[in-house]
Parts: sequence; C-alpha cells; structure tokens
Amino acid sequence: MKKILYFIVLITILSVSCTKLDEVVYDKIPGQNYPENENQISNLSVDAYAKLAPLADDGGWWFLAQEISSDEFCAPTRGADWYDGGKWQNMHKHIWSNDDEGVNRMWGTFWTGITTCNQIVDMMNGLPQNNAIRAKKKEVEVLRSYYYYLLLDNYGDAPYLTSALNSPALPFNVKRKDLYDSLIKTVTAALPYLKPYDNKYMVTRNMGFALLSKLYLNAEVYSGTPQWAKASQYCDSIIAGSYSLAADVLSTFKVNNEKASEIIFSIPYDEDNFQGFRIHMRTLHYQQNLEFDMTVGPWNGLCIVPTFFDTYDAADVRKSAYNLYGPRFDTKGNAIIDGETHQALVIDPHLPALDMQAPTYTPAQIRETGARLGKYEIKLGTKENLSNDFPLFRLSDFYLMKAEAEIRLGNNGDQWINPIRIRANVTPYSGATLDDVLAERGRELYCEGHRRQDQIRFNKWQQSWWEKAAHGPERNTFPIPKWATDANPNLLLK
Repeated sequence: MKKILYFIVLITILSVSCTKLDEVVYDKIPGQNYPENENQISNLSVDAYAKLAPLADDGGWWFLAQEISSDEFCAPTRGADWYDGGKWQNMHKHIWSNDDEGVNRMWGTFWTGITTCNQIVDMMNGLPQNNAIRAKKKEVEVLRSYYYYLLLDNYGDAPYLTSALNSPALPFNVKRKDLYDSLIKTVTAALPYLKPYDNKYMVTRNMGFALLSKLYLNAEVYSGTPQWAKASQYCDSIIAGSYSLAADVLSTFKVNNEKASEIIFSIPYDEDNFQGFRIHMRTLHYQQNLEFDMTVGPWNGLCIVPTFFDTYDAADVRKSAYNLYGPRFDTKGNAIIDGETHQALVIDPHLPALDMQAPTYTPAQIRETGARLGKYEIKLGTKENLSNDFPLFRLSDFYLMKAEAEIRLGNNGDQWINPIRIRANVTPYSGATLDDVLAERGRELYCEGHRRQDQIRFNKWQQSWWEKAAHGPERNTFPIPKWATDANPNLLLK
C-alpha cells in the first residue's frame, strides 16, 4: 500500500489488436465511464495524500514549528551556522512575525491539502454516484478535516471551504469554534463509510476515531467547552482496535516500520520516491556521517533543550534511545574527530545557550553540544532523505490521552500511563497527576509533533522556559501570513 502514494496513476487503456474495423477504439477512458473499477476509485484520492509530504520538513514547517516552539527541542545558532535571518530563534522564543518562514509555509501547506481535497470532492460529485464513490468522497472529506485540524490548531480562525468550484474568491474567516463544530460533524458523519480495517496510509475508521479523539481532547482550547468524556470514549475505540503497544520504545520508528503495531496513520516517506523527511540532516553533527556511512554530510543543528533532557530518569531507556550524545564512533569503531577542534567528538547533551558565538563559547561548545535526535532510525548508508514512515497518530499517544481524559474527569489514569512507563523501565505511578501526564507525554512523544499543542492544552505555553520569556495568550496561535492577508484583506476582518 505504501507505493500507492509514490506515483499518480496515468489512466490509459492499452489498445488490443482487432479485425472488426467499425469498433470504436479509445486511447483514454471516456469521462462518463471513469472510474471503471475499485482500483481506479482508490486512485482518485492519491494526490490528496501526497500533500502530507511537506509536513515533516521546511517545505511545510508543521513538525519544525510544533517542536522548535516548545520546551523540548531547538535549533541553536552555532557561530555562523543556523541563524538564517533569525527564523529558528524567533520560533523558539515566540517572537515570530506574520512574515516568518514557518508562519508562511505552514499556512500554505495546510491550504494546499485542503484545496486538493476539495478539488477531488468536486470531481467526485460530478461522477455517477454509487456506494464506492460515496465512501471515497467521505474518506477525502475526513482527510480534508485532518488538514483543517492542523489549520485551526495553529492559526485559530480561518475560512471554511468545502468546494474548490463554488468558493468565494475572497473568503471570510470562520470562528475557531465554528471550524471545530464543522469538523466534528463532518468526521462523525463519515465514520460509517470509512473502511473498518487497518491501513496506515489511508483514512480508515480508526483514523477517524483518532482525529475525533484529538478534536475532543482539545475542545476547550478550540471551542471553550471541554469534552473529556467524548475524548475518552474515542480513545477507547482506538485502544480496542487491532493495535498493540510495541515491546520496545524504538520499533515504531525503524526504517521498515510499515507493519509497526502502534501506527494508526502515517506519512510513507521513501528516500527516493516519496521524499521530505530529513530530520537526521538537520540534527547530526557534521562528522556523524561517518557513524552511519552516510552518502551525504549532515548539517549539525537541531538538538534537545538541556532542561528537557534532564526530565528523563537515568534508568529511562528512552533517554539514550531517543538521543545521541557522548563519544561518537565510526562504523569501524574508531573515534570520530571533529573537523575544527581536531579532537575526538564527544557530544555534551547540555547545550549552553541558544546563540553561541566566539569568543564567549569555545569551538567545542559551539559545535559539539546538545544531544542529537536519534529516535528515527538512521540506517547505514542513509541518504539525504529517510525512508521511515512518520507516525501522525500512534497507539501510545492514545493511552496517554486516555489517562489525561480520565484524570480530568476525576478518575484514576494509572492503568493507561503505567504501561508506557513500565516499557521505558521507570517506576509506575500511583495516583498520576495532570503534571505527571504532561511530563510523560513529553518524554514518550518527544519529537513527534505534539508538544506545542500539549503545552497549550495544559496552560504551560505562556510560561517561561529555557531561553524563552513568558508572554500572553496572543501567541497561542500563529498570525495569518502577510502574503495571505495582502491577497485577501477579508482575512483580517473579525
């Protein structure tokens, strides 16, 4: 199934030799006859799924914005490297403008996904209707709802458009609450039409349950009214499904993780055919290409926030499983030598500052500090793009969501949080609190794109943390980009 997103299918018919000269032979399927079968119907949605590809890197900025704006991950300026006009520091410090790269590209990426889904829905509305077409249309509407979920989560108010053909040229914003209500209605109505079986690359019924769980869990942020019981209910639907907690903390993030038991919905990255996942290039030290026999040289940048690194207990297997630090060796066991200090490369996990310049900081501090992200397997011979599927929804998240919802309802959440802690080799909780849940979500879901949303939901987002000052609620969402409001002034109207 992974290959369905690698290529948009070219729809033609092969001509067959024939002696009947008056037979009409087509080089394409006549429009009134397409689609002819289930496979062709399945192909209708391929382009909508392809628009997920930019989410994990700077083409779309979603993953980078969720993590670098949080208390767990950062992109420090290392001498002359990684300043880039201040965009990385702005994101970490929450001082972005309406013309920052991350703000611009996220908005464009989400709208590209929404518009593509609407174009496909419009096209299907023009086809002869049958059960297969109706089910495919509902599938695309839920995928559109996923793109809208990202939009309302990051930007708040936005236009709500369900057609590309019949939309106004200059649409007005819809209130965040109304967006939320529309998504709940759309996804709930689609559930009976969605395929009930497991497919990690498609919108299935379980993916619909997962999206509803997320919407309900964040309902208080989105609409002003909490919906903890409904969030818990839909978490139950996921937990009762065909998924199971992995035996170890890294199997979900392997290169060949297509059959990982925890993944509900994912982006099927491939180093050659479906590119867009380059986190190893952004995080590894320049010379760590020798550690993995990489065909390209990484860029020595992104790393864990030091105060977040210290939240892992010494016995927590995730501390060293998710992070690369300490002495580094090449594939033959030789110490890797830093290209500037000419000393053995030893990565100190405690980054001293967000902006490191000489002579205040030594070359070793500038180049060799901050534990690097090792959560996503880096195979020997890795290229510039990874082939690991990126999990957008996975089971561990929903165990922790279930624990949170139950605690907020006044119940005990230990039975949901403790399987995660036991797997990580840390002491189970007895009477876990909401603070315990947030901390455990951080440690378990580190660098999976959830932290910004979690900190907002737990009312921690406005507080100060490492290299970031406290601020007011105006930074709970990103501003609509200047280029978008210049093109459509209606987006500025309240």
